[in-house]
Amino acid sequence: MKNNRKHLFSLIAIFALMANVVIAQEMKPEETEDWSRKPEAVQLSGKNKVPSDALVLFSKGNLDSWIANDGSEAKWKVKGSAFTVEPGTGEIKTKESFGSCQLHIEWNSPKEDFKAGKTGQGCGNSGIFLMGIYEVQVLNSFEMETYYNGQASSIYKQHIPLVNASLETGKWQTYDIIFTAPEFEGEGENFKVLKPAYVTVIHNGVLVQNHVELKGPTEYIGHPKYRWHANKLPISLQDHSNRVSYRNIWIRNL
Repeated sequence: MKNNRKHLFSLIAIFALMANVVIAQEMKPEETEDWSRKPEAVQLSGKNKVPSDALVLFSKGNLDSWIANDGSEAKWKVKGSAFTVEPGTGEIKTKESFGSCQLHIEWNSPKEDFKAGKTGQGCGNSGIFLMGIYEVQVLNSFEMETYYNGQASSIYKQHIPLVNASLETGKWQTYDIIFTAPEFEGEGENFKVLKPAYVTVIHNGVLVQNHVELKGPTEYIGHPKYRWHANKLPISLQDHSNRVSYRNIWIRNL
């Protein structure tokens, strides 16, 4: 009986293959060509190779695209083509709101923290908060240890990076972040999560977060849980009392 069944399955597989060959022979190559949407041409400009469809959030000179969390003028220090956290002044956020996006941002951990003997979460700590609530950690993690879902390029307290791609203290580092915003049904307390948020992070050219699912907003204590929010919100940068610097920030809406 078993041999008969195997023989029958083999015949079915052969007939299916033959049918596919016949169909393929009857079709023309152009029948599977898709002309429905012509991709828009994007040019890369300047020494930073910024895409022409991107919004530049910082290049040099000023923080015009940013405000303090309370809506007042951003008080972080600008020097040339970079700006630096001014400890004690609080986080800053973009004036514009964003949902799903591609974000490019470069950052630098301060040598002063390293020279002062600071370690773990006290050395070069800041954070990039997508929609103001989902954090990609910024930290000096070159030959330093902390809890692994809190090191550089972690999705803070949720996802450990695949590898540690951190550069030496004082060197500029790059994050390329692809963020898919969550989708909700309903509002307020009576909402339902239709689709969770997802994040991909490339750290200094190395994939460290591969389309990971977020379990909710970042929580320092306790487990994350989604709460309703608007479909677009500002991006914020954290003041964690360390003089972390940032430069060359641009974003593309997806």
